[in-house]
Amino acid sequence: MEKQRGFVYFIRHGESKWNVEDKICGATDVPLTEKGHEQAILTGKKFLEMGYHADLILYSPLERAAETARHISEITGIPMRVEPRLIEQNFGIWEGTSPRNNPGFFEAKQHFINSFGTGESMFRVAQRVYNLLDELREDERTYVIVAHNGIVRFVKSYFSDMKNGEFAAFKVGNGEICRFDF
Repeated sequence: MEKQRGFVYFIRHGESKWNVEDKICGATDVPLTEKGHEQAILTGKKFLEMGYHADLILYSPLERAAETARHISEITGIPMRVEPRLIEQNFGIWEGTSPRNNPGFFEAKQHFINSFGTGESMFRVAQRVYNLLDELREDERTYVIVAHNGIVRFVKSYFSDMKNGEFAAFKVGNGEICRFDF
């Protein structure tokens, strides 16, 4: 008998202070705003209202994702566990700069071996995220991943082909729920 293929839900953390200030967050630990906490609570409620079910929430160790996961877990009753491989990419020299959509940063995101000076290359992030997804693929449980906009690019690229420009431009909103099927 063939093992049933599962899926994962991806949820981007709620609004952070640097989202409001239009700064590149990356691996910098930036807290949620009050609106971000509200978004996380609404996302948990929406998860229930849509009739979604999951066995475990895996979340990035950064505060903005951890707090989002906590709110969702409290509302849904889904247990949660930190997953270090979900930490946002370290964008090195771009961390804390503004605006997030500046042309130089967009161009830099299309150079996958670039470590942004003191950061982490796209290839290194892909390795850790793809390894995690390979593990989840072999499991029959359903997971919620609470992480970052940079991480969802790698999750999306795991499930579908993307051109470099599409990859660099792909984004989801704060608190948005996406489903990816293995």
